[in-house]
Amino acid sequence: MTSAYETPVRVGVFGLLGSGNLGNDGSLEAVLGYLRDQHPEAVVDALCGGPEAVTTRFGIPATRLHWNRAEYRTASRAGAIAAKGLGKLVDVFRTAAWVRRHDVVIVPGMGVLEATLPLRPWGFPYSLFLLCASGRLFGTRVALVSVGAAAIGNRPTRALVRWSARLAAYRSYRDAQSRDAMRAMGVDTARDEVYPDLAFALPTPPASAPSGSTGPVCVGVMDFHGGNDDRARAEEIYRRYLDGTIRFVRALVEEGRPVRLLTGDTCDASVVAAILDAVDSPLVTAAEPASLADLMKEMAAADTVVAVRYHNLICALKTGTPVLALSYAAKSDALMDRMGLGAFCHPAREVDADRLLAQFRALEKRSAELRQTLTERNLAAARQLEHQFTALTAALFPAADHAHTLRKAP
Repeated sequence: MTSAYETPVRVGVFGLLGSGNLGNDGSLEAVLGYLRDQHPEAVVDALCGGPEAVTTRFGIPATRLHWNRAEYRTASRAGAIAAKGLGKLVDVFRTAAWVRRHDVVIVPGMGVLEATLPLRPWGFPYSLFLLCASGRLFGTRVALVSVGAAAIGNRPTRALVRWSARLAAYRSYRDAQSRDAMRAMGVDTARDEVYPDLAFALPTPPASAPSGSTGPVCVGVMDFHGGNDDRARAEEIYRRYLDGTIRFVRALVEEGRPVRLLTGDTCDASVVAAILDAVDSPLVTAAEPASLADLMKEMAAADTVVAVRYHNLICALKTGTPVLALSYAAKSDALMDRMGLGAFCHPAREVDADRLLAQFRALEKRSAELRQTLTERNLAAARQLEHQFTALTAALFPAADHAHTLRKAP
């Protein structure tokens, strides 16, 4: 049978991928798995933050997102400021040329429509706007797939995010709050669906928590200084989070509990070092995960997890391990509620070690019940993501979807 496409469909993936954030790369891994399974004929490449890392790990060609390699460094000298300005202009043409070479561009998950962590409008929001505008200009279908969104106070950032969403050909969100946020910002979301985060489509390692004995506690840490609206008290927030976490870890060690420190981004290493320095005990060890699969293996062996980063929470939930969320944004609360653990959230900006310990002990008392709940919720998430990928094929690969229907017909 002749292929539905005369030439292979050209698919681009876009985002801050390969830059050290395990969650972002996990979302990419899930989309690449979908493409390999349902569209093996597709020719895939990336426009991303860390092209060398993406090519090495995933085996696809990749282009650097920004012409200016110092894009995310603070510019103070005139030359650096001029280079940034020139880079913004050059990136208009680079992004347009890259988009024009593709039939479809997928933005795989990530919080691309939010500013819950420090973010400048002329950084990633500008890049996303260039992508979506170029897609509309050249007829390339741009899909924002299971993305996160949140209300944005900064007017330039809000405008860029709003127009990016409006110009995309397909949008879906990883929680209802994200869809509500975009609707509140003036985006027509009538046809937009809500599905679980893409990381729920990744393979799950077998459970390996100790049976009949107390296992390790995984503590996922983060170089946390608050969000976009917290810049004035960023250091205060960081110190309170770090001090509270150190007190919590020290209390577990005093009870003889082994603690395993986990990161979710390369920038979190400094927090691990600070905790190891403050709690000098052989019971406290640190892992160096290179992927969400590595994180899930650690968490599958744990008795309980306490974590900050959104995708650290997902890894714990996906392995069926009871988890307590140090929540820094509504997305964490929504995720925990969706998975049946809404009662086990603690504010990351106001860490109270005594209250955290009380919540932790309540979580452990309900461990068996919560593991059963997570088994059921994970099955539901897997089914929902199957529907997501079916909808994605219909929206982005209509010719391939039509050919698939013809092959199934008697």
